[in-house]
Amino acid sequence: MIQAIGLTSASRGEEPPAVDDLTFDARPGEITVLLGDGGAGKSTALRLMLELEPGRGITLFGGRPLHRHTHPANAVGVLLGDVPGHPGRTARGHLRMLAAAAGAPAERADQVLEIVGLRETAGRRLATFSLGMDRRLGVAAALLGDPPALLLDDPAQGLSPHDIAWLYGLLKAYAARGGTVVLTCADPRSASRLADRIVTLDKGRLVADQSADEFGRRRLRPYVAVQSPQAERLGLLLTDDETEVTHESGSRIRVHGATTAQVGETAFRHGILLHRLADEIADTGVPESPHGDRDRSAVPLAAARAAVPPAGPARPVRYELRRLTGIRGPWLITAASVLASGLATLVLLRTGHHAFSLRLLSGWSHSLPLPPAALGGGLLGALAYGQEFRYPALAPANAPVPRQLRLLLAKLVVNGSAAVLIALAGAALGVVATRLELGPAGVPSPFALASVVATWAGLALVCCWAGVLAAGVFRTTALGLAGVLAVPLLVAPLVRRAASAPAIDAALLATQPVRYSFALSLLALLCAYVATVLRRRNPISFR
Repeated sequence: MIQAIGLTSASRGEEPPAVDDLTFDARPGEITVLLGDGGAGKSTALRLMLELEPGRGITLFGGRPLHRHTHPANAVGVLLGDVPGHPGRTARGHLRMLAAAAGAPAERADQVLEIVGLRETAGRRLATFSLGMDRRLGVAAALLGDPPALLLDDPAQGLSPHDIAWLYGLLKAYAARGGTVVLTCADPRSASRLADRIVTLDKGRLVADQSADEFGRRRLRPYVAVQSPQAERLGLLLTDDETEVTHESGSRIRVHGATTAQVGETAFRHGILLHRLADEIADTGVPESPHGDRDRSAVPLAAARAAVPPAGPARPVRYELRRLTGIRGPWLITAASVLASGLATLVLLRTGHHAFSLRLLSGWSHSLPLPPAALGGGLLGALAYGQEFRYPALAPANAPVPRQLRLLLAKLVVNGSAAVLIALAGAALGVVATRLELGPAGVPSPFALASVVATWAGLALVCCWAGVLAAGVFRTTALGLAGVLAVPLLVAPLVRRAASAPAIDAALLATQPVRYSFALSLLALLCAYVATVLRRRNPISFR
């Protein structure tokens, strides 16, 4: 059961709100269609129901608002527009990632692929999908949590007749099993064929809430469409007390109150050539009833609220692992970083740098702001949030992923571990290169080697964390990576200048400026990240 009560979008200056005091119910086992022309407020109404749009009112899913559900994906499945997935991810990989976000087992991805008819194309990448396949994948994502309700924004738009027939059949079967379906539509005839109940909107206000049968009687009027070079003559022959003829053009007429058989027989008897003869339905316009058959006297006061960000993944670590490993980019970055680290160490050895140190082990020449593997780790960290904002698969309608602290922790753990592994692999190549160039004597004792490797792994880790936090704050991969590079290029020189000031006793800063620069930068980015999280958590108030 879905109950929308007093939904009103935020004011748009002097213009009226896109949705104004909308109240309706969507019952289990029924398909409810929000009908209206473009600009009627249908999509805004769905976003208000999902708490993605600022405004007033409340929507109850099974008696509770969406933000009170522990796992919203298990309360309602949503499809608003195209699937916002990474084009390089496969359909199965995309759904398994979302399954982790919904708290569903990975096997659920194959089950919903079977339901929507994409089992044979599960290994194809999203970039190769047609519009029909993309829409099927969106429906599959909505079904992942096995929700009791579906909300879909004009799901048939742009689809072929075959895909529309499939979609309508799936929705009817879903409703027949007791599910609640709410979708938007602009075509009255399509709405009457699909819906059990039709809620008509006009300029954001409810004008009718009717059963499909009542809607058909009050708004849709059947007629026979005729095209003939003698249309005017045929119209005169058909006109009587029970039949009404409307002229559309010189060769087209509409015949109300007669069947195609009656029109065809009349034309045959009088030798009139017909070019077209078909049953059609005319839309008579917005119903006259201001509120349909709803009793609005018992509607409670609406809840005044600001937009609430969508919930994050139920299993953030599993989600982040699938997000990281499901596309080629991170694998290529890892391979390139490790290879570049080994080559850089070899170049340092060939140019006379024989003293074993962090710079030699990591291939960190003085011409580079950071070692290659550290830059790779920072790029992985920046992608962790950069891709969430570019391809927001976790939330409907391209809403960015919420910057939650538990999701941040998962990204720090998973991507930090990947950065440490890159650093260790690069260090292994560095040790091999040193041993080949200088012999066993060129490699220090295991204890000294472990100390250098630990320092190197720590540097790669903080680079990755800086990328994660910077991308989370600035919402792009490019600025996330810029936040990593800013530490050695901008912050470290300032730290060196502060260490040289006579008023500051900063011997530690002078010995390790990059290390302490990263510590200061991480602290500042973490504070900025927490501030963005707290700023988005607006309390819900009641009037």
